[in-house]
Amino acid sequence: MPTVSSSAASSVPQPPTSEPITAPSFAVIPGAQVRQVLRGREPEMVELVENTYRLHSAGDSVNPQSYFLRFPDRPTSRIIALPASIGGDVNVAGVKWISSFPGNVAAGIPRASAVLILNDHDTGYPFACLESSIISATRTAAFATLAADRLSRDRDRPVRVGFIGVGLIARYIHAFLTGTGWSFEEIGVCDTSPDSIVGFQRYLERSGTEGTVSVHTDAESLIRSSDLLVFATVAGRPHISDPSWFTHNPLVLHVSLRDLAPEIVLASTNIVDDVEHCLKADTSPHLAEQLTGDRDFLDGTLHDVMAGKVRPRPDLPVVFSPFGLGVLDLAVGQYVYDTLVRSGELDVVDDFFHELRRYG
Repeated sequence: MPTVSSSAASSVPQPPTSEPITAPSFAVIPGAQVRQVLRGREPEMVELVENTYRLHSAGDSVNPQSYFLRFPDRPTSRIIALPASIGGDVNVAGVKWISSFPGNVAAGIPRASAVLILNDHDTGYPFACLESSIISATRTAAFATLAADRLSRDRDRPVRVGFIGVGLIARYIHAFLTGTGWSFEEIGVCDTSPDSIVGFQRYLERSGTEGTVSVHTDAESLIRSSDLLVFATVAGRPHISDPSWFTHNPLVLHVSLRDLAPEIVLASTNIVDDVEHCLKADTSPHLAEQLTGDRDFLDGTLHDVMAGKVRPRPDLPVVFSPFGLGVLDLAVGQYVYDTLVRSGELDVVDDFFHELRRYG
């Protein structure tokens, strides 16, 4: 891997100075490097995501609505643009361009693929393109783990976790939970794909996971036997509709957003990451809003819980529905970039920006 030269390193985006503004260099960061930087840093990533939520809630961010590119001939597929800007020590703008093509799974390749573009604060020039499916999975697992910790502080800590949908995101969430000190007596698994179940079981074996692994052929038995539930499916509409399955008041990480019928949402304590982002695109909370005509069923945001403004009731199911904010991708992406700059392993594309004189 080529290392960054001293001249390239000098063009890494810096805080504003009296020096003339120049166009930054441009770097390409492949998935292998992203994985190398992020591997084994689960506690650090959870802390990074927590700090980013604080910046966002303090108004030190710009996070417009995501943009969905849909295809009439492929209704289950979509590509989403998540533009954002974050201040603080991160101080970067950018966009994640992430596709979701569920049909890929049958072909043996992952459903999601993504890139992340980082833009310089002073010039607006893009200065890096990163493979971002790993970044996206990392920030998702980090905020799920943060929510599991914060939302379980006023109740018994869950010891029986159930995963509904066991693809890459479920693997990352499990790795982050165990990487930040969680342990489980039982791990329940449910998926419509037998191959996915086998793959997840093999991952659990390789990771040396403690506890009994139970495969469930129906969602009801898994839900009733779990006190922590992780929904990580590709469901486009609710497929879980009976509130009685949740009368044992589990903590629900509703990462895939569209699994639960409005009746379940309305019978629960509801925490989101961002109200305006989460109540759109026919997510389960959005369907609950359409059913009731108001947002009174929402109890607050994850930051409200972090700040002590909201304390979820222990006598109700707690459902965390995160839309996933672009500012989180930026924070993780900038972390990867900065780490590679410090290590001298940044791969700079020479002369990427060629026409830099207005009149030649």
